[in-house]
Amino acid sequence: MPKPVVPEEKRRRRRPTKSGTVLSERLIVETALRMLREHGSAGLTARRLGLALDADPSTLYRYFRGMDDLTLAIGDALMGQALDGWERTGEWRADLRAVGLRVHAAYVAHPQAAALTTSRVTGRPNELAADEAVLDVLRTAGFALADTVRIYHAFIDQALAFAALDAAALALPTDSLRADEDVWRSTYGRLPRADYPRIAEAAPLLAARMVESAYPTALEMLLDSAAAELDAG
Repeated sequence: MPKPVVPEEKRRRRRPTKSGTVLSERLIVETALRMLREHGSAGLTARRLGLALDADPSTLYRYFRGMDDLTLAIGDALMGQALDGWERTGEWRADLRAVGLRVHAAYVAHPQAAALTTSRVTGRPNELAADEAVLDVLRTAGFALADTVRIYHAFIDQALAFAALDAAALALPTDSLRADEDVWRSTYGRLPRADYPRIAEAAPLLAARMVESAYPTALEMLLDSAAAELDAG
């Protein structure tokens, strides 16, 4: 005789842990984010997470199907942070700019988590809310459906791709990050003009700009392109 299916809510632990903490999906995700920040992805295991929560590691599987499911929940939590406090103004370009910058900032604030989640599709509530919002902003602005999907695709992938790139740099050891940034001055800034005339003339500007994220500039270029299409339509 098959075992009865236990509803998800009933599988979740209601009793406090030994330290008096009542577990929840949100608490587990927040703890996982902290562990990623402090120890990197290699330090995030069910065993270590259980220790941090003062709970048996098997308890985690009452909330998540496995560590990959937890990874998706972490990604969705970052998207939720991006949307928190965002309000539409009714001006499509300003609204998309705000969403893009918020998404980028939310992931970059958690570099190790960004490395795990920017390439994932969670299908969870916050991701769905973000997708619905971006698509609705574009459709309400007057973009055709096919153009809406194309621009949405470029918009969200651009935000996540730059977040992954910038987060990877921030996840480097401090000495490595500083050494990489110093190359723009110590190497590019000293190249002979006779051999590298274009780099030589641009070197001071490169040294100032290349240590910053290019995402705001890329975002404006994407919005410029979308606006030109809408005006021409």
